[in-house]
Amino acid sequence: MPSERLYDGVDYVKLPGWKIFMIQLLNIAGLGPIFGAIMGALFGPVVFLWIVFGCIFIGGAHDYISGMLSLRHDGRSITEVIGFYLGEKFKNVSIIFIMVLSILVGVVFVKGPAALLTNLTGIENTFWFYLIFGYYIIATMFPIDQIIGRVYPVFAAALLIMALGLALHMVRYGAVIPEAVPSNLYNMHSGSAAIFIYPMLFITVACGAVSGFHATQSPMMARCMTSERQGRSIFYGAMIAEGVIAVIWAAAAMAFFGGTAQLNAEMTLHKMDPAWLVNQICASWLGVFGGALAVLGVVACPITTGDTAFRAARLIVADFFKFDQKPVKNRLIISLPIFFTAYIITKVNFDIIWRYFAWCNQTLSVIILWTCAVFLASTGRFHWIMTIPAVFMTAICSSYILLAPEGFKLSAGVAYPVGALIAVAFLLIFLAGYHIKPRHGSI
Repeated sequence: MPSERLYDGVDYVKLPGWKIFMIQLLNIAGLGPIFGAIMGALFGPVVFLWIVFGCIFIGGAHDYISGMLSLRHDGRSITEVIGFYLGEKFKNVSIIFIMVLSILVGVVFVKGPAALLTNLTGIENTFWFYLIFGYYIIATMFPIDQIIGRVYPVFAAALLIMALGLALHMVRYGAVIPEAVPSNLYNMHSGSAAIFIYPMLFITVACGAVSGFHATQSPMMARCMTSERQGRSIFYGAMIAEGVIAVIWAAAAMAFFGGTAQLNAEMTLHKMDPAWLVNQICASWLGVFGGALAVLGVVACPITTGDTAFRAARLIVADFFKFDQKPVKNRLIISLPIFFTAYIITKVNFDIIWRYFAWCNQTLSVIILWTCAVFLASTGRFHWIMTIPAVFMTAICSSYILLAPEGFKLSAGVAYPVGALIAVAFLLIFLAGYHIKPRHGSI
C-alpha cells in the first residue's frame, strides 16, 4: 500500500479505516449535502429521486472508482490519473478546473464562516477572517495525522448526529413530507421561469448526488489506507452517507414549513439563505443542543472543507512537478503562492464568478466519469456502469451552460438538443477508441 511503501510522515501516513471514513465524509460533505439539498427542495419531491438514484448509480460509483484508481496509482492526485487514461490535454484542463475549484472553495469558506462568526459574536469580521486564513495555512502544512486525523472525525460525527436527530424528530412527530409520486414530480420552484428542473436541479444538488470535487479529496485518503478492502466503505460508503444526509435535509426543509410552497415563500422572504433555515430547523427541532450543532454545521464544517481544498491544491502542484513534500520548505514553496492567490481573490467581488462554480464542479465530474469509463473499457470490464452516467452528466453540463443566465442564455429549444448532441458525440468518440489499453498496461 502507498501508505507503507511511500511513507513520509506528512501525507503518506497510516490511519485506521474508521477514521479515514469519517475524514472522507467531512471532506466531501461540509455544507454541500445541507445547503444543496435545501436549495434542491425548492423544486419539490423530484429532488429525492435525483439524490437517491444519483448517489447510488453516479456519485457513489464516481467516488469509488476514482478513489481506487488514485490508490492504485500510489495515491496520486486525480489530475495524474486523468492524464494517465485520457492524455495530457485532459490532464491540463482538469488541473485548471481543480485549481479554480479548490481556491474558490477555500476563499468562500474563509469569508462565509467569518461573516457567520461575526454575526454570532459581534467581534469584527477582520479578526475572524485572518484567524481562519491562518488556520488554513497551518492545516495545509501540517502532517495529516496531527490536525485532520485527530479533529475531523469529531466534526464528522457532529454532522451525522445532527442529521440523525432531524430524522428521528420527523419520525417521532409524524412530519408531513411530500411524496415522490408521479403527481408530485413537477417543478415547484417559485423562481423565474428559467429555473427548469432539467438541467438546473442536477447542477444545484451536487454533493449528495455527484460532485467532481470529491475526486480531489479521495487521493488524500488513498495515501492513508492500509488495505484495498477499505475502498468500498471509505469511498462508496462516504458518498452514500452523504446522500442520506442530503435526503434528510431535503425532507426537513419541506416538512418544517408544511410543504414546498411554504418553503419557497419563506426562503424568498429571507433572500434564499439556507444558513438561516439551518438555524431555524435545528433550534426549533433540536433545542439548545441543536442550536450548538447548527453553529458547528454552518461554521466548522465549511472551515474543514476549505482547508482540505487548499491541501488538495498543494498535492496537485506537488505531483505535477514531482516535488517531494517531506521537507517543510518544499511545502511552503508550493503553499504560499496558492494562499497569496486566494488572498487576492478574497478582495475581489466574485459573485458572478461563483455562479460558475457549480457548473465547473459538475463538469469536473464529467471528466472523471469518462476517465473511469475508459479505465473499465480498456481493461475489459463492463464499462456501461460509468459510460451511461458520463453521457448523462455531459448532456446536463452542456445544456446548463447553453441555457443558464450566466452562460449563453439560449432557449431551451436550442440548449436541450445541442446538449444532447454533444453528449452523443462524446459517446461515439469513446466507443471508437475505448479498446486502446492504458499506456503502461492494465491495473
